[in-house]
Amino acid sequence: MPSDLSPDAPALVIASPGKDEEIPQDIASMLRVDNPQIDVRLVHLGNGVDCLTKELTEIAATRPRDAQAAVVAPLVPGPHPKVFRAVREAVAASGTHAAINPPLGPHPLIAELLHIRLADAGLARADRMRLFNISAPVDGIIVLTSGGEEAARAADTTAVLLAARLALPVVAASLDSGPHPHDAAERLRKIGASRLAIAPCIIGPEADHDQVRAAADSIGAGCAQSLGAHTSLARLIVEGYGNSLHSLD
Repeated sequence: MPSDLSPDAPALVIASPGKDEEIPQDIASMLRVDNPQIDVRLVHLGNGVDCLTKELTEIAATRPRDAQAAVVAPLVPGPHPKVFRAVREAVAASGTHAAINPPLGPHPLIAELLHIRLADAGLARADRMRLFNISAPVDGIIVLTSGGEEAARAADTTAVLLAARLALPVVAASLDSGPHPHDAAERLRKIGASRLAIAPCIIGPEADHDQVRAAADSIGAGCAQSLGAHTSLARLIVEGYGNSLHSLD
């Protein structure tokens, strides 16, 4: 990411599922503080796709004609067809030249953040270097996602990355498609894991955390907090923005 950007550089538009919420606001604030050279905008898709269309139109009015006006970053940790469909519709309706970034994961930083949230909840070791000196709080992890079948398949990759960090069996499950948490729990129990925990691969606005808690309770598992606002997510968003700029060169 260059330290200086032209005033005409594309804006970075964070497209968050749901309505006005604290988590996306905090992530946008991180981006603005750490990257003052970037024009960072935040749109809540839960307020209607028209909000993103309007924002893109307003941004394009301040950029040269035919130039790329914006890079839209959907605030989801993995594939989410509903969110990406809304973003594509808004970009098309605005008639502007805007790039759409891929989801933030799967990515090792997402797996690292899941590890952090599990450790925060006392469900995983915080220090991998002491792997053989401390007994594991749990012996099986379920990476829980939302966004349908495509998100569930991507969560398999995240599960592999997290398993490598924790040296524990980790499987993926979905809130809104198969495999369901009960399926994942059964799979883990068949290989001898009895103390289970759910690691929500969910930033926050795209799913109801009460549903996540209910899923954990239904299988007798511990539950970490959602990914939430974290510098790792801000870093992934900025990297996606930088990649989009490089593609213009």
